[in-house]
Amino acid sequence: MRAPLPEAFLRRPIAHRALHDRAAGRPENSPAAIRAAVEAGYGIEIDLQLSADGVPMVFHDETLDRLTAETGAVSARTAAELGRIPLLGGTDTIPTLAEVLGLVAGQVPLLVEIKDQDGALGPAVGALEAATAAALSSYGGPVAVMSFNPHSMAEMSRLAPDLPRGLVTSSYDPADWQPVPPATCERLRAIPDFDAVEASFISHEATDLDRARVAELKARGAAILCWTIRSPEAEAEARRIAENVTFEGYRAALPA
Repeated sequence: MRAPLPEAFLRRPIAHRALHDRAAGRPENSPAAIRAAVEAGYGIEIDLQLSADGVPMVFHDETLDRLTAETGAVSARTAAELGRIPLLGGTDTIPTLAEVLGLVAGQVPLLVEIKDQDGALGPAVGALEAATAAALSSYGGPVAVMSFNPHSMAEMSRLAPDLPRGLVTSSYDPADWQPVPPATCERLRAIPDFDAVEASFISHEATDLDRARVAELKARGAAILCWTIRSPEAEAEARRIAENVTFEGYRAALPA
């Protein structure tokens, strides 16, 4: 079953990792950044990692090193432990998906990226997908899930067939994707799994939007989002192809 992406995801620009600005006390994926995006009327993109006790945490990286004063794998800490770790640049700690769902509460579209837990975009998926599906099962607002890993979206298709899902896609330069095998990069570059996972959209690397496969999917009715836009000029260029943008570092224009 191919669940369509709600129109709301095409109307409001999507704040990448929420409306973050560390200098203003709003770290990426933080409650403060979530609240700011809701107040501004933007859609929100967030990332999920899995805690040691199986709780989806709203956090981008596999490790704590870049975004906190702690070190080591997110997956080595329990949700309670992670919830006590302050995010650099603000007073917030790492939130759970459930906490973020409570903050958004259906007010704006929420785009949820399930981060690869396999390490090589391979088939070792399941725990984060199951926990995400459970958390979203009672959520009433516009929400969609996506992942670079097609195995993740195949699992979400099985667990939550009514939930709109998409693939995050890229030029897959192997130099940027280590330790993903070059052969995997070569395969994924062609976006071969769109139909197999019954996706309704892609979110494609903005600098690669002129790829023929993107045009082919758009012609077939797939919604085309893109990442990551960092200026009004880049947004104008991306919108020649993409129907909406994921942005950061400036305030994208909202529809009248």
